[in-house]
This record gives sequence, C-alpha cells and structure tokens, in this order.
Amino acid sequence: MKRLVYCLICLCVAVMTVSAQEKKAFTLEDVIPGGSNYANLVPKNLPGLKWWGDVCMNAEVEAVKSIQPATGKEQVVFTLEEVNGVLEAARLGKLHHLFNVTFPYADKQVLVSTPTHRVLVDWEKKSVVWSQPIAPHAAHQDWNKESRSLAYTIDNNLFVTTADGQTHQVTDEPKGIVCGQSVHRQEFGIYKGTFWSPKGHLLAFYRMDETMVTDYPQVNTSARVAVLEPDKYPMAGMTSHQVKVGVYNPATRQTVYLEAGDPTDRYFTNVSWTPDEEHLYVIELNRDQNHAQLVRYNAATGAKEATVYEEKHPKYVEPQHTLVFVPWDESKFIYQSQRDGYNHLYLFDTKANVPAARWQQSTRSESTFIEHVQVTPLTEGDWLVQQLLGFCPSRKELLMGTTEVSPLQTSLYRLNLSTLKRTRIGEEDGTHRAQLSASGKYLIDNHTSFSVPRVISLLPTDGKKGRVVFTATDPLKEQYNLPEITLGTIKAADGKTDLYYRLIKPVNFDPSRKYPAVVYVYGGPHAQLIHNNRFYDARGWDLYMAQLGYVMLTVDSRGSDNRGLAFENCTFRQLGVEEMKDQVKGVEWLKSLPYVDGERIGVHGWSFGGFMTTNLMLTYNELFKVGVAGGPVIDWAYYEVMYGERYMDTPQSNPQGYAGSNLKLKAGQLKGRLEIIIGGEDPTCVPQHSYTFLRACIDAGTHPDFFVYPEAGHNMVGTDRVHLHEHITRYFEDHLK
Repeated sequence: MKRLVYCLICLCVAVMTVSAQEKKAFTLEDVIPGGSNYANLVPKNLPGLKWWGDVCMNAEVEAVKSIQPATGKEQVVFTLEEVNGVLEAARLGKLHHLFNVTFPYADKQVLVSTPTHRVLVDWEKKSVVWSQPIAPHAAHQDWNKESRSLAYTIDNNLFVTTADGQTHQVTDEPKGIVCGQSVHRQEFGIYKGTFWSPKGHLLAFYRMDETMVTDYPQVNTSARVAVLEPDKYPMAGMTSHQVKVGVYNPATRQTVYLEAGDPTDRYFTNVSWTPDEEHLYVIELNRDQNHAQLVRYNAATGAKEATVYEEKHPKYVEPQHTLVFVPWDESKFIYQSQRDGYNHLYLFDTKANVPAARWQQSTRSESTFIEHVQVTPLTEGDWLVQQLLGFCPSRKELLMGTTEVSPLQTSLYRLNLSTLKRTRIGEEDGTHRAQLSASGKYLIDNHTSFSVPRVISLLPTDGKKGRVVFTATDPLKEQYNLPEITLGTIKAADGKTDLYYRLIKPVNFDPSRKYPAVVYVYGGPHAQLIHNNRFYDARGWDLYMAQLGYVMLTVDSRGSDNRGLAFENCTFRQLGVEEMKDQVKGVEWLKSLPYVDGERIGVHGWSFGGFMTTNLMLTYNELFKVGVAGGPVIDWAYYEVMYGERYMDTPQSNPQGYAGSNLKLKAGQLKGRLEIIIGGEDPTCVPQHSYTFLRACIDAGTHPDFFVYPEAGHNMVGTDRVHLHEHITRYFEDHLK
C-alpha cells in the first residue's frame, strides 16, 4: 500500500513537472504596462460598468447593456451605431466607443462627449435632447448635471459655458496666476480646482498666485536649440505660492473671494458646499501643517462665519477628504480625521453648538482637538476607513470600504447611523472596489485577491445574496510558468511591530542552489506595496526577475501607508532612518534563508524608493552589492514645500534632520555598483537631485552610473516603460548575477 501511494505521489509530481515545463516563459513585453502583449495577459475587466439609478449599465465598445440587480436579466439598451447616427445627423461629431458615457438623470438620456460638444441623447426616441459646445483647448472640464453648466480652463484662466451655450470668462489674470486648477501641488487630497454647488448655481474655484515662486529651469532638448521650460517649484523652506478661493455666480457674472485673511504660508483644502448652496466649508492648514481649522464662509458675501472644528498634532495633521452631508438631514455631515490614530468617520451636527468648547486630548494619539458643534464618532479601532461610498437613505445607513479585516485589503461595510452597528457586505477575502447605486441599495463589487483574478458582483447592501455578473481568469497564470509567491510577517527594528513581506522564489526553484536576491523598496508615506490582490501586488518586473533566477523581496516598512498614524509618522524629521532599519531587518531575514546568496543582495526603487535605494547603498554599503535608483530624492532641501515640510519641517528648523538625509554627504561611502535613472524633465524629483549627487561622487572619488530619459517626467510610460525595465534588468544581470 505504501509503495502504491509513493508511486502515485511520484506520478503527480511528474505530471506537475511536465505541466510546468509545457508552460511558456514570459518576456517584459508580456508583463510590463506598455508592453506589446501586456493587455492580453491581465485578467479581463468590465471598465464601463456604472449605475443608471438602480440599474447597472455595462458600457462596452459597441453597445450599452442593462443588468437588473434583482434578476440578473441583461439586454442591449442602445448601440454605438445608433448613438452615432443621432450625433452625425445633428452634426455633433461621433464616438469611437461607449466606455465614457454616463447616465445623469432618471429618464432615458445618456450623456456623451465628442471633441466639439457635450450632448444628451434620448436613447429611446433616438434624438438629441440638448447639446453644449466645448471650446477648443478647453482643459480641466467640470460639468454640473443640475444646471448643465460647464467650467473649464484655457491656459491659466477660468471659463464657464452655461446650459444655453453662453460663455463667460470668469478670470483674466496675468502670467504667473493660475485659476480653476488644482493647487498646493495636489497634496491634501486636492485633485481639481473647480467646485460646483449642488444645484450648479455657483462655482467655487482656486486662484493661485505663483509670481513669487522660484522658477526651476527645466530644459527641453528635442528642439534644434534646447528650449527652457521652467516649472514653478517651491522648495522646502522657500517662498511658496498664495491661494485664494473665489465664488463665481453665472447669473450675475460676479465673483467674490472668501475673506480668509492673508493667504501667505497657508493651505486651503477640501472645499465643500452645503446642500442649500448658502455656505462653503474650507479646511485651512498652517504652513507647519500641525494645526487644521474647519471654517464656514458665506457663499454670497465671502464673509467668514465660524470655525467649526480645530485639530492639532505635534508632528502633522493631514486633511484629505471633503465633507459629505447626510442626505436625510442636511444639518449634519461626515468628517474624516486621524485624530485617534487611524482615519475614522465623525458625525458633525451643525445645529448643536457647543458654547464653551475646550481643547481635548485624544486618548489614542498625540492629537488635540476642539469641537464647536456636537461631534459623534462613528467608527473606531486599529483599522482605517479608506473610502466613503455613500448612503442608503431608506435604512439610514452609510456604506464604506475599510481595512477592518486586514490592512492588506479593502472590505465593504454598511454602518447604521442610529445604532452604529457595522455589517460586512460580500466576501471577506481580497480587495473590493465598489460603486454605490443611486438609492444605496446595491453595489457593483469588483473583487480581486491572490486567488481570485476578478469577480464582479451586484450586491444588495442589505446583506442578501448578490449576483455574479462577470468572472475572469488569469491568462498569465494559465499560459506561463510563474514563480512561487508567499506572504508573511517579520518584526520591525523596534522589536514589536509586525511588518508584511512578499517573497518571490525563482521560477523552477531548486532549494539546493544559492540565488542572488533583489529587494524592491518604496517605504514612504501614502504607498503600500503589498495587498491581497493579484500576485500580492508584485509587479511584472518582479516576476520577470524571478524567471531569471533572482529571489525577490519586498517589505512594507514603518513609514508606509494603511497602518495608522503612529506607524507612518515615526519617520518624522528624519526620513530614511527608521525605514532603512526595517529594510535591513528584511535583508537579515532574507540572508537566513539557505537558498539565498548573502553576498549578492541588490536593491531597487523609484521616487521615495529611489531615495531609499541610494541611501541603503551608501549607509549599509557592506550589505548591498548593486542598486538601481529611479527618480531619487537626494537632498530633501531640494524637494517641494508641501510634502517635504510635512515630514521634515523646514531646513531652517531641522538642520540636523536634513543633513542626516542629504545623500550628497554620504557620496564617499559608495562601494557597490549604483545606477541612477531619471526623467530629463522630472517635475517631482527635479534633475538637480541627481546632478548634484553625481558632482558629490566625483568630488569624493566614487563612481555611480547614470541614465536619462530625455524629456520624460517622473515616470516612464508606454514603450519607454518596457525599455526602462530592460535597462534595469541588464544592470542587475551585469553586476549581481
């Protein structure tokens, strides 16, 4: 019997080995975005899924289909040919696909945009309901469905085209002043510069004066004679731009500016309208970024009415979310804060003033706060709210995505605002991206995990069983010989904090061999490299290096995202120190593995990861043999004001911290092979970082290598991205293999 079992095991192993051998080897063109075969090898998706009320609409290239959540019944609603027939008959252009159509109203109208017009088409009557011209070169378009007014910018000025086609020029500013665009270098959750009031009667917008900001001299070398293309770039400790918030009334063509006082060295974030359009809330943050104030303004006059809430932290406060008003009680809104150590939700009641409000100390963090209205915490715990999806008014519930199950994934929950009872919706495993229907009764749940390529379901938010509408396979897993990927934890350098790691063994792993290893690193704020999704978030390059015979390790060190405020801000005023200690702990564990060659350890990272790569190569120069640093920060004094000063304070107030993270001062410590790669016009980590590091290395007698992508920005895209990873691979093959 034992012999029979042994034979069966041998047979299974032989079959598995043959099966693995039959699978193909992949190339960078297969696994890198921009590669010629990349799109064919990722799990398929339904990118055009969206809601029309409570009906799910699947917008594809050639047709839009409706899917009834209750029954799963699917039918074609209209086709591309039908829509283009209507558009061309009205001489309004044509579409090439239907992915971007939207359904703003309850009736049977679809909103489409051609290069020249925004158009509402009645798909049942097959006629144009309404159209609006789009000005040539209109950028940053922001359309309000209630008023059908369109805000946009041309160059750096703001324009509005109303529903009747009339165009108003809102601003006429000289060079150096930017209106209607995002400000503060898109920190604090800012991603746009215009904010329509709920009914579209008024438009709030940013006005940014950059005339006092230093020009960074970017150079475009593609012309016959190189052209100067300067960026406005306020470096840490230097003069920054000044921002105001304006309110434009299209009916009167008048603009008022909020009376916020001197805008010097202040940040204005998270602009939010009240449902009645009479008031505007703004979170105001001092330049030290350690004191946030939620301020209410009169939208008609710009007058400051009240400070509703304040929050302080000895390190930093980081507001990132606009207010969300409760639909069944417009006197209440949801505010998001990390004041208790994790991002949580708080219910503010604007009708319940606190007359003798006093500063309070958080029991779970170093934060202090003062509440001028009644505030009720809605969520709490050692996990964070990642996304507020919306409400189900009929059940007085809020829908959200959180890390309550695990910091490696997003899980969906409903929260009853009366009882504060939380109930999970859908599968526990994996990462869930969701869209909420108009009534809040259904979710489109796009679910992925390490073992689930993709499952898209329509889920009732009351907890009843949903309907799967799409299941994908993973062509890369099916057709190619892939490495083994495992997940685990190690202790951080503090001896108590668990850190997640991802380990990838070489393809066709042989435990008797000694393999070189490469650490892929980021380590900075607002980034997390390991999630419970496809390949545990390993990139195609990690898989490719495993195919070439490398062990690949990634550790999300302290300082990275989704683990709470204390986990992130322990690096305050000394970026790189604690993060490197944790990465070294990862390497020590890596070297303990019997199949890893401890004399052949490499490291690679980009941006903050480029800073970490360079720093590790210099600081732990006996540990790392080869490094490739992309777009690195070399000296935080050269980095921009908002991000740099939040985590490092200013060079004037923290000279020791800036000196400790100034990699030019360590240039003489380079022993291994280090290559720096940058974009020639990088607007994020400007080329001066790398140029001055090269100069410091020359002066110190050390020899890094250097590669530039001319005219590229902070990241390489398209075919350049494939070339980049070919280049990185060659460097490790030449010097680490």
